[in-house]
Formats: sequence, C-alpha cells, structure tokens
Amino acid sequence: METYLLLILAVLIVLGLWVVMIYNGLIRLKVRTNEAWSDIDVQLKRRYDLIPNLINTVKGYATHERELFEKVTKARANAMNAQNPEAKAEAENMLSGALKSLFAVSENYPDLKANENFLELQRELSDTENKIQASRRFYNGNVRDLNTKIQVFPDSIVANTLKIGKREFFEIEDVKEKETPKVEF
Repeated sequence: METYLLLILAVLIVLGLWVVMIYNGLIRLKVRTNEAWSDIDVQLKRRYDLIPNLINTVKGYATHERELFEKVTKARANAMNAQNPEAKAEAENMLSGALKSLFAVSENYPDLKANENFLELQRELSDTENKIQASRRFYNGNVRDLNTKIQVFPDSIVANTLKIGKREFFEIEDVKEKETPKVEF
C-alpha cells in the first residue's frame, strides 16, 4: 500500500514538474513576443517623430501641396492611434503610401532635393524603415513560435487553461514586392 502511495506521489510530482516546464515555456514565449512588439512600437514612434519635421521641410519648398500634407498628417494620426497589430499594419500601409507620395512630390523641387535637412531626414526615415522591418521579423518569429506552441498537444491544454491566445502577425505591405514588373520591348 505504501509503495502505491509513493508511486502515485512520484507520478504526481513528475506531472507537476512537466506542467511547470510547459507553463514556463509559454510564459517565456509570451514575454519575448511582448518585448518584440515593444521594439516595433519604439521604431514606429521614431518614425512618427520624424514625419512632422519632414513635412515642415517640404512645406518650405512645396507650399501648394496642402492636400498631400493633410493626407500624410491624417495617416500618421491614424497609425499612432491603431491598437492591435492588424489595425496598426493597415494604418502603417496607408502612412507608407502617403510618405511615398510626399517623396514623389519632392522630385519636382530640385532645391528641396538638395536641401541638407531634407536629405538627412530622408536618410533617418530610411534607417527607421529598416529597423521597423528587422523588428517586424523578430516579432513575427516570436508570434510564430508562440502560436505553434499553444496549438501543440499537450501545451495547448496549459495554454487554454491560462487563456494564452493566438497572436496576430504584423504584416506591412511592401508595395515593391507586390507590384507586377513592367516589361517593355
């Protein structure tokens, strides 16, 4: 009888340790995913801070482009107010399109293209875009790992008990990748 109790106790201890290991793995992935989202957020805030300076610089040269400035400002505000990764990605796509329009307009102003302040802002924005892309890859990798872990048995049981849900990927549309190349003969 005592041997059975020790055996049952041993099984319960092993089972308890196993659940603790699953729990710790899930929490580790959840924290890494949150950290990765924070990295994206930092880079997006940096981007948002650069945009007003860029608009002010362009305004000095392209005063009659008021509609474009309003479009960029509105897209920036929408992106800043988006709450979840899906809404944030959609707002960022709109902002990227507005910024591309702003840079396209700058092509019409040779003095602006030669302005040192404008060139520096353009470089910083490009650097920030690269950092956003790297942060996005890191975040999406962690989301992939977390989503896989919470769907695999027996981890899914612990995840459901803890109410750890699936996370959304942060996907910003890259227009260059989506466009059909033009072929002319």
